[in-house]
Amino acid sequence: MTDFSRRRAALAGVVAITVTPFDGRDRLDEDAYRALVRRLLDAGIGALTPNGNTGEFHSLTPRERHLETELTVAEAAGEAEVIVGIGHDPAGAAESARRARDAGAGMVMVHQPVNPYVSQDGWVDYHRAVAEAVPDLGVVPYLRTPFVEGAALARLGAECPNVIGVKYAVPDAARFAAFARDAGADRFVWVAGLAELYAPAYFACGATGFTSGLVNVAPRLPLEMLRALRAGDFRAAMEVWERVRAFEDLRAEKQSANNVSVVKEALAHLGLCRRDVRPPGSTLPKELRAEVAAIVEGWERT
Repeated sequence: MTDFSRRRAALAGVVAITVTPFDGRDRLDEDAYRALVRRLLDAGIGALTPNGNTGEFHSLTPRERHLETELTVAEAAGEAEVIVGIGHDPAGAAESARRARDAGAGMVMVHQPVNPYVSQDGWVDYHRAVAEAVPDLGVVPYLRTPFVEGAALARLGAECPNVIGVKYAVPDAARFAAFARDAGADRFVWVAGLAELYAPAYFACGATGFTSGLVNVAPRLPLEMLRALRAGDFRAAMEVWERVRAFEDLRAEKQSANNVSVVKEALAHLGLCRRDVRPPGSTLPKELRAEVAAIVEGWERT
């Protein structure tokens, strides 16, 4: 039986959702991508998620998603755990999981199914299809809906021991606390899937890791928050929260319309990649670019 202890430990930290830089011809910029991954590794990030929402998963082609997986595994070279984002149809998700395994990844993060009709039993069946396809990989469901109950996850975990963690992204700390306890608080690694602004509240309710897109821009800030949360120093964690609040608020405006655009604008300001974002996203409006630049410059001064 596979020992998932190292992978569970990696989830209990800052889980970086890598951005996908594009070149001037709208192709995945391989050199820029590897440089961004190397920057995260050098900062001490131990978990990388290519093909996440901040990586524009739904706007990438299957070939691009696989290439991004290969680039991440190659650059990480064992320095960090790689958790590949997969999804779409059940058979395709299972095949993507196999390809992630063959590329050398240790885990997959299963995007919330986008089908408009999702039942509790169907949700379990969907994730079981992925988990059974790759019994040697850690599987991490990504929950964005409050309509999946803890009992459904408990059943999935009982049937599939390689379902080792959950990325929980419902903006309700009380619901998270109840869901985790209904599912089995100690059975899974709980990752706060709404990044830094929700991490303190979710840690108070049992999370031990959190995802971050901001980490692409300023790796030291999420790591500072993680250290504070691990020490139970919520005052220090909230000091970091205040420093990142304006940036994360910009990402969350208008139902997160500029979630990726704000991160890429910050990276463009630092000269690390272009600001291009694929439809249905768009580049940040010019009137907001100076605001992002001012935030980033303020971080660099402190």
